[in-house]
Amino acid sequence: MSESPMPKIVHCIRHGQSTFNAHFAETGEDPLHFDAPLTELGRRQVAERAPDLRQYAYELVVTSPLTRAIQTTLGLFGNHPAKPPIHIECLHREHLESSCDVGRAPSLLVQDFPHLAFDHLDEVWWHNEGEPDPRGFVYEPSHIFEGRVMEFRHWLARRPERLIAVVGHGTFFGRLTGQSLGNCEVAVLEL
Repeated sequence: MSESPMPKIVHCIRHGQSTFNAHFAETGEDPLHFDAPLTELGRRQVAERAPDLRQYAYELVVTSPLTRAIQTTLGLFGNHPAKPPIHIECLHREHLESSCDVGRAPSLLVQDFPHLAFDHLDEVWWHNEGEPDPRGFVYEPSHIFEGRVMEFRHWLARRPERLIAVVGHGTFFGRLTGQSLGNCEVAVLEL
């Protein structure tokens, strides 16, 4: 009788609180914070979560190219003892429903994060097909979003690493894991 292979474990970590999250929680309105960064509370959430993750020997960290996710990634894994490589991947970007889900071009991101590689991304890597709404961006249709979730699940399954951390977004992780995550919360996915 042969042993079944060890499962692949993926820790899905939602980013810390962003300026969009803070404003939306107060007002219920989109503040038009494009590619919203972390707030001071968001940075504290990251600092508080980081010690919990130091015990894991991650082989890879995958982060969304949205600024709040990159900031969270660097706060969690910048000094991680396993020194996992950090890969920027746009497949698990957030469902484009709000201003904060509109990204920035790699040529701009590299100015803020010069030690990370963005050269594999298109200049417009977020959903941008169709007519912009009155807020100035194109809402991502559900069928396209659902397809991306499945594509990312397959992408993870094909990776050779057995323990992966993925830093990303609430709506995306909700569809991927079936769990609703607060800022800096972690869901475990077995593949």
